[in-house]
Amino acid sequence: MAEQVALVIGGLAGGLLLLLLLIWVSCCLWKRLCAIFTYEELSGTTAASSTQEDKPCPPYATRTQTSRPPGVPFVVPPSFQDRDWVPLNSGEWAQVPRDPCPAPELLPHTSSSNLGIVGTINPELYKFLDDTSETDFPEGCLGRLWFSLEYQQEAERLLVGLIKARRLQGPSETCSPLVKLHLLPDERRFLQSKTKRKTSNPQFDEHFIFQVSSKSITQRVLRFSVYHVDRQRKHQLLGQVFFPLKNETLAGDCRRLIWRDLEAESLEPPSEFGDLQFCLGYNDCLRRLTVVVLRAKGLQLQEDTSFVSVCVKVSLMNHNKFVKCKKTSAVLGSANPVYSETFSFKADPAELDTASLSLTVLQGAEGEKSHALGRVVVGPYMYARGKQLEHWNEMFSKPKELVKRWHALCRTTEP
Repeated sequence: MAEQVALVIGGLAGGLLLLLLLIWVSCCLWKRLCAIFTYEELSGTTAASSTQEDKPCPPYATRTQTSRPPGVPFVVPPSFQDRDWVPLNSGEWAQVPRDPCPAPELLPHTSSSNLGIVGTINPELYKFLDDTSETDFPEGCLGRLWFSLEYQQEAERLLVGLIKARRLQGPSETCSPLVKLHLLPDERRFLQSKTKRKTSNPQFDEHFIFQVSSKSITQRVLRFSVYHVDRQRKHQLLGQVFFPLKNETLAGDCRRLIWRDLEAESLEPPSEFGDLQFCLGYNDCLRRLTVVVLRAKGLQLQEDTSFVSVCVKVSLMNHNKFVKCKKTSAVLGSANPVYSETFSFKADPAELDTASLSLTVLQGAEGEKSHALGRVVVGPYMYARGKQLEHWNEMFSKPKELVKRWHALCRTTEP
């Protein structure tokens, strides 16, 4: 019994000693923390702000002190008197405003000053550019589609976000759109969005994944086909968007937001040697002739399509002599290649009367010389007739626009 009492007394004594030790350690830590956060008030500073609030503000004209207090490594200007200065890690000094009556002639902070002046935010510096993509629609626009792209290099996955569409031109007032996504040249497999009922401005917010290797991704074209679904669930095409997957678009593992206007489907059957679509534009001020090669269709490839590549050579000619030639990138194994590449040529207005443009579709295979699949020439009456001449003249009648047209290819030899 005595041993048990002794054990109890010993336990209580040990617990008491441990408690006192913890209290002593806590006091030491508290004193150290207080020592860290204490600071020495600079001499010459004003009294506490609570006392200032009770005193009337002195007139600014009486604040003409130019001497600096001890401990402040610079002379405080008169307009910044009665303010405390706190050192920052970067070596600069930032002020803590203590005067409830600011000086009337204080100027905004300039880049030449090392003082971080506290003031109001200038809203003009934080304005965003107005987004006109939902307000500015060209005449005859079939609608506009917004989407996002991201290519994951390691996983070899193309992430496509279908965001929204605006101003869709349906067959009636009530439009029920859906979108089909193809990764060309594969026409058989596609992904499809949900149908949005009775709206010409659908909000999709859907995501799709295409598995495609990094070696072939730049040879593929993403096609969006927008359909209207009627009551009998028949699909009527409203327009299409073709987007070539280029290196500059897929650079970096980041999401890119893009919008494009819908294009109408060409109802005319392909010509004998295929057709080529491109835009023409001329800028008088810059003296630049612009050619945008968009796409071709119905090309008559002469070999196994898996081993051939197709490109377009754009040549500026004067008096049937070559002035300058440029080529698009090669698209592998497709009879309907999409390019969307822009070329610019320097041409004086006086030279355009005798100038022409020759666009030749070339087919090539590895280790073999390329040969022409077809050619189209646009220019003045001296070199072109029919649609080619109309396209050339329309370019000058619309100087601020890119005039887009389809042209049938002809099997002719280059000069």
